[in-house]
Amino acid sequence: MLAIAARELSPSKLKPFFTISHVFLQSPRIRGTNSSISRFFSPFLHHPHWNKTPESPSFSASCFCSSSTSSSSSSSSDFLPLTRDGNYDDATPVTAVCPGCGIHVQDSDPKHPGFYIRPSMKKQKSDLNRILKSNRHLVPVSQETEFTDSIKRGLIVEPRIVDPDSKEEAEPESADGRPVVCARCHSLRHYGKVKDPTVENLLPDFDFDHTVGRRLGSPSGARTVVLMVVDASDFDGSFPKRVAKLVSRTIDENQTAWKEGKSGNIPRVVLVVTKIDLLPSSLSPTRFEHWVRQRAREGGLSKIAKLHFVSPVKNWGIKDLVEDVAQMAGKRGHVWAVGAQNAGKSTLINAVGKAVGGKVTHLTEAPVPGTTLGIIRVEGVLPFQAKLFDSPGLLNPHQITTRLTREEQKLVYVSKELKPRTYRIKEGYTIHIGGLMRLDIDELSVDSVYVTVWASSYIPLHMGKKENAHKILQDHFGLQLQPPIGQNRVQELGKWVRKEFRVKGDNWDASSVDIAASGLGWFAIGLKGEAILSAWTYEGIDLFVRNSLLPQRSQTFEDSGFTVSKVVAKADQSLIQMQKETQKKQRQNDGNNPEPRSSSNSFTAPSMTC
Repeated sequence: MLAIAARELSPSKLKPFFTISHVFLQSPRIRGTNSSISRFFSPFLHHPHWNKTPESPSFSASCFCSSSTSSSSSSSSDFLPLTRDGNYDDATPVTAVCPGCGIHVQDSDPKHPGFYIRPSMKKQKSDLNRILKSNRHLVPVSQETEFTDSIKRGLIVEPRIVDPDSKEEAEPESADGRPVVCARCHSLRHYGKVKDPTVENLLPDFDFDHTVGRRLGSPSGARTVVLMVVDASDFDGSFPKRVAKLVSRTIDENQTAWKEGKSGNIPRVVLVVTKIDLLPSSLSPTRFEHWVRQRAREGGLSKIAKLHFVSPVKNWGIKDLVEDVAQMAGKRGHVWAVGAQNAGKSTLINAVGKAVGGKVTHLTEAPVPGTTLGIIRVEGVLPFQAKLFDSPGLLNPHQITTRLTREEQKLVYVSKELKPRTYRIKEGYTIHIGGLMRLDIDELSVDSVYVTVWASSYIPLHMGKKENAHKILQDHFGLQLQPPIGQNRVQELGKWVRKEFRVKGDNWDASSVDIAASGLGWFAIGLKGEAILSAWTYEGIDLFVRNSLLPQRSQTFEDSGFTVSKVVAKADQSLIQMQKETQKKQRQNDGNNPEPRSSSNSFTAPSMTC
């Protein structure tokens, strides 16, 4: 980074700010330390120029900075690389980045990204001795060419022989055998939240086109396999359309070049639909495959080499996926896992690492978007010299989850199998999904229509007359209808806008079309006729119509009003408590300021409003 910045400046603005001898940089004391000096000079020490023997004792390294650079008394953290490139480059050691999220680690500034605390040598030796006594090491034999294919699928069990007193630097591990991660990953793993979200604002946005896209589009180099990961419960919201169009364009261009006898590296796309355990088990696999291929084509993905349905939690389809990816990658291929934020890439790679029996990965998993911050080179998962890279999740600004707080995201996040909630509804009525989406039945060519809601079971629903929808927004958004949590959050989410849809169906027994909101869920419409419907959500959120994903509906219908949920019950309790406190204060005020009694003995009971 320093070299790039220097090249952008004119020579007149450059001046030497230090001169360090080659002998000083090569000394064991400097090379072995974990100080910020060692990390800062690491790129220079690994450069081929530094590996040459100096011609004279006066050989030295001169680095340049702009004349506006601060004094040498500035903190060492100022020199830390604020990038999202992770450890893609082989020259970057694995221990230079957090194994959980891919950010460059440092131990000098807790307010800086990548901060971590290195355990003491005494604790590392104690943990290592404990691990050696309790565990044995599995060694994959896939690289032994003289073995048959059947033996290659097995493992040789050998004891791991490690000298606790060895001075060889290894990846530090915690008491449970997991590598030490940055403070952010530690907070996500143990508390499910980021301790200090403001620290992430220091990081630059992840530039997919520059960091990954140019490598995917290169006509030469290692064979490329794109592992496109999509969330089954939010297919359209998590489908990376920009990546799909980029890869499809690259395939067409490089294939044309290859036919002309030129160099043409044709990427192979493996579409992985993960979290299929969240969909009902009654869904037909054949119908689902047809639906996925159609949505992928409409999203810009022209060619799919392989399609896999997997569940890392249930370990469904992982081994078949690994075999196909390893075959397509070959001995030296590069496999890129790409997808939207919170699509499940890191969880999938961790499951792959366990399935192959090699080095188990420890990527950070959390039900919040943007867990991975930099590119992570995952070692020991693919055979031979093939490499697997986990990339930061791509931000979809039209997903509703991008506007929600961490607590609100937990309500929207689907963590167990989706269950249908069905209404039989007439013209002039409306259904709310929390305070995030609403569907109005404007006109029907038939008497009624079936509307099935597919969304997180933690989100409360409400069905009522359309003429009362505005009052529902004013009185219940942020309270009985959450998310958002708190009435003040309603204004923060933006303007409430309407989009009209004209739909038709030919079956009463199954849903025909879906009206979906990116990152939230969808209304499945079942009717035999035509209808004009209006969907409402916050401005900028994607609303779209598609063929129905899940045609079935619930055997029982929901009643009008609010659905029974913990959110509604808690809001009702809070409202009752507020009313009691108000009445108590009113009685106290009446006691302090008694009004003169009239001569009449009549008594009027106070009115109660429900």
